[in-house]
Amino acid sequence: MTKSRGILAPRRVWTTEEVETIQQRYPNERTADIAASMGITEAMVYRKAGALGLTKSAEYLASPAACRLRRGDNVGAETRFKPGQRVWNKGKHFTAGGRSAETRFKPGQGPHNTLPIGTYRLDKDGTLQRKISNDKGNNSKRWRGVHELVWVEKNGPVPAKHIVVFKPGLRTAVLEDITIDAVECISLAENMKRNTRHNLPKELSDLMQLRGAITRQINRRMKNEH
Repeated sequence: MTKSRGILAPRRVWTTEEVETIQQRYPNERTADIAASMGITEAMVYRKAGALGLTKSAEYLASPAACRLRRGDNVGAETRFKPGQRVWNKGKHFTAGGRSAETRFKPGQGPHNTLPIGTYRLDKDGTLQRKISNDKGNNSKRWRGVHELVWVEKNGPVPAKHIVVFKPGLRTAVLEDITIDAVECISLAENMKRNTRHNLPKELSDLMQLRGAITRQINRRMKNEH
């Protein structure tokens, strides 16, 4: 379960005893020790301490346990690279041992699941796309919307600050129905005007705004309590 899919992890319910433990121990103990004894991650302790408004005490920050949190004593100076110091492996060639050479990528070789140019797919928004290149880099350079390719084939490159879209009511993912008559090139400003919630009925517009506000509050609370 990940945020990238719009799914949040189950909410952790903190017990009164756990909250009191963090309140008592966080200011004067290492966060790693607290997390280990409670069977949770350091990140969860940090987030809960932040939600409770807790900070490390001055005595802790002055102690050796504070490590990188200490100020004024040049922490880590002994282990830093010195000016002109050479790394131990400079100029040494590394060759992996074992049978790794048998499974390495060869020059020009692509992953086994590489799709051929001309393949069609639907993106997360349901837009039909066609693969036009195997070049490395930005995925948008390998896959382009069929509706855009249809317009480009007829009119040439899309002008700067413009976008190719379906005409109102003609959006489709059926290849045969994506024709030059179904698409148009409009400015980014015009596209923004078409998609603003203010074009919707007031009741629906207000509902969308309220939903967004509720979602943000839920996510914020979930983040602070993990």
